[in-house]
Amino acid sequence: MTLAIVGSVVVIAVLVGAYAVFAPRRKAEHVRDPQRSTLSAQTGWTSAAGDEFAGLSESARCDMIFAVAALDDDASRGLLEHALADPAEPVAIAAAHALATHGRTVVVERFLAANPGERADRIAATLALLQ
Repeated sequence: MTLAIVGSVVVIAVLVGAYAVFAPRRKAEHVRDPQRSTLSAQTGWTSAAGDEFAGLSESARCDMIFAVAALDDDASRGLLEHALADPAEPVAIAAAHALATHGRTVVVERFLAANPGERADRIAATLALLQ
């Protein structure tokens, strides 16, 4: 009886293996052609993001700052510079930190110098703590 069970398992395994080897395959639906042009990215979304930026909640704007900072391109830097003037101080601090982290401290310092006051002092102090 045990030999019959083991034999059945071996036969089933051989049949499954044979099916895996000889089963008809579906042809690839998309084959990359090296002659075709590569996909190009569009950065126009940042202008729309800047227009809608003020309509987001404070926490959503902070989330967007951290997400955009990871892109580290010219368009995202523009949005980060725009966010320095955000009315919510945490958003401005997040933008300043993101810019400073990516080596754009001159932009942050220029913005703080152009907008002196207690808010600028708090942002500078927070950046000093974060670095």
